[in-house]
Amino acid sequence: MKILSFTAGAGVMYCGSCLRDNALAAELLRRGHDVVLLPVYTPTLTDEANVSSGRVFFGGISVYLEQHSSLFRRTPWLLDKLWDSKAALNLAARRNIALDPQSLGELTVSMLRGAAGNQRKEIEKLTHWLRHEAAPPDLSVLPNSLLASLARPVKEATGRPVVCTLQGEELFIDGLREPFKSETLRLIRESVGEVDAFVAVSDYCAEFMARLLDIPDAKMRVVPLGVSAADFPTAARTRDETFTVGFFARVAPEKGLHLLCEAYKLFRGREGGPPSARLEAAGYLGPEHKSYFEGIESRMKDWGLGGEFGYHGALERREKIDFFHGLDVFALPATFDEPKGLPALEALASGVPALLPRRGAFTEIAARAGGALLIKPDSAESLAEGMFKLWRDPALAAELGRAGARGVREHYTVARMADRALEVYAGVARAAGASSSGVV
Repeated sequence: MKILSFTAGAGVMYCGSCLRDNALAAELLRRGHDVVLLPVYTPTLTDEANVSSGRVFFGGISVYLEQHSSLFRRTPWLLDKLWDSKAALNLAARRNIALDPQSLGELTVSMLRGAAGNQRKEIEKLTHWLRHEAAPPDLSVLPNSLLASLARPVKEATGRPVVCTLQGEELFIDGLREPFKSETLRLIRESVGEVDAFVAVSDYCAEFMARLLDIPDAKMRVVPLGVSAADFPTAARTRDETFTVGFFARVAPEKGLHLLCEAYKLFRGREGGPPSARLEAAGYLGPEHKSYFEGIESRMKDWGLGGEFGYHGALERREKIDFFHGLDVFALPATFDEPKGLPALEALASGVPALLPRRGAFTEIAARAGGALLIKPDSAESLAEGMFKLWRDPALAAELGRAGARGVREHYTVARMADRALEVYAGVARAAGASSSGVV
């Protein structure tokens, strides 16, 4: 198949959606399919070989300038190349600009207005490239519903169907201020009819987003996440006197690091616990959440646990694999209904038992892959009890680790993700072809 797949760059952050889009494109390329992975906003950052195009559409600098000044909505395309270049976008990304939905409402709405918004020129650049420079694809794939307004112009430029991936953008939408939140939802719902199919990354995501965006059941598909597990060791480390609890995710309130720290405090205060323990955390920390993290560090010190807490920042792939291999248990106590759970899959692939809240996609991950104990959501006490249970029963922890490693390799590999994606894409392309030829 010829597939044009867009992916939304996130600057200097390892973004789960970017990792997923890149892994899928790489696997499809490996199988001989003709895939162009086209970044929007910024170049993408991945922890495996990056297969995305060097060209970026809707460059973050242009999008911002056009939003805030009518002058830049009329500048020549040739001049725009100065700030649309990969070098300029990478330089801007390194400034570590906060991506706070509360400050991005107007821009979000403008983008969703498509040709009626302030970024009309960017749509014209894209459609010109599609008509005159790009090879016609069998179908195009949008990376999330916040770019649903591109469905119509992309379809008109290519004459082929458009699929939209759903992979966690509801958290951003929920964080928008009013009236931008309501307007964002209205505009996405208006674009649903232009999209041939929606692809959710979990059963939970499909159900939730269908309700949120009024997506008909006939348009909804599920392509579960997949991870590249070949270089993750499956054998958990040999337990020593120091019991190590790990957290790996973006450091933000909704990911629950503060809740894990509270649970760790309860765990360490419980009689019969390990003589030595550590809580190790890693993941991207954005400027908008620095005060949140500083509060966590302060509380850990106040509790006398500062010496047992370590933060390792954002990790490259080899560092991430080593991080998981050093854990006795992984915990990701998200305080919202997580639709993806990629770090949990990576921990399980490493043979590390996981403590996950009974919510969102975590319930289906635990059911399919095994390897996890489900805990009561938003409960430090339940999380602490889970830690204590795995400390007291190393045989249970070891069995969960083995089950998780097997389960991920059976149900959540990149190969399985690609199999299902191709099934969906081929079905959408066939249906579009039948429709255009008058076949019912």
